[in-house]
This record gives sequence, C-alpha cells and structure tokens, in this order.
Amino acid sequence: MRNTRITGAALAAVLVLCANAAHAGDVPPVRRIVVSIPDRKLALVENDAVVRVFDVAVGAPESPSPVGTFTIVSRVTNPAYYHPGKVIAPGATNPIGTRWIGLSEKGFGIHGTDDPKSIGHARSHGCIRLRNHDVEKLFEHVRGGDLVELHAERTPEIDALFKM
Repeated sequence: MRNTRITGAALAAVLVLCANAAHAGDVPPVRRIVVSIPDRKLALVENDAVVRVFDVAVGAPESPSPVGTFTIVSRVTNPAYYHPGKVIAPGATNPIGTRWIGLSEKGFGIHGTDDPKSIGHARSHGCIRLRNHDVEKLFEHVRGGDLVELHAERTPEIDALFKM
C-alpha cells in the first residue's frame, strides 16, 4: 500500500512536469511590423523571421507617414471612417477599407483602401494602406501591443528584410 502512494505521488509529479513542459512551447511569438517608407513595403516579422511582405501606400509629401516605433492599440473589423463633418459607413466606398489597425501615434494606422491603385505610391494622409485582401491577412496575425516600426531610410537590416 505504501509503495502505491509513492508511485501515485511520483506519477503526479511527472504529470506536473509534463504539463509545464507543454506550456513552455506555448510562448507567443515575438511579432513586429516593419515598414520601409521609401520602398513602400511592409514586412510582418515573427521571431526574427519574415512571414510575409506586402506592398503599401504611404503618406503623401504634404502629409507624410510618421517615423519611429509605435505599438498597435486597436484592431477594428469593417470600420467606419470619421473625418470632421463626415462619417462613411463600412462598405465599398469607405476610404479605410475593411480593417483598421490603430497605432499609438494618435490618428495613424494601418488599413485597407477603396483605391487599390494607390498602393505602391505616396498618396495617403500619413497612414499605411494595403489592399483590402492584404490587410485582412495581416489583421489575422497581429495583436494589441505588437510593435510597428516606420522607417524613412534604408538600413542594412531593412534591405535584408525586403530581399525576398
């Protein structure tokens, strides 16, 4: 009987160790978005590996995209567009498309578009635009708190990220 108790305790200890080992593999990925403003490209990076690269539109010369490191503070599916004196409901004529990924820089985000021909150009009011199907794919991967880096200049790291 005494050996049974020891075996039961040992079995319980083994189960706890196995459970802890299983959860060690549940560490969430370290995720960041890197945007090269001059290249008009966005890279989704997880655990220092490029997952996907997207073509984007960036801020026009009169309304440039901000430069720096920000965080994702909101994620909205089928957002309404708000501009002083104007609200556009979700739909085909919504200028921010089907997804909004809000940044810690107030008023700026990553979003879709109702003008896919603008992708690859400097035409936005400072936000980063993607084609709707691309922003929907990106949206599935990102979470609040993820880092977003907007770079105005090329560096060796930026060049390495976008060599695909």
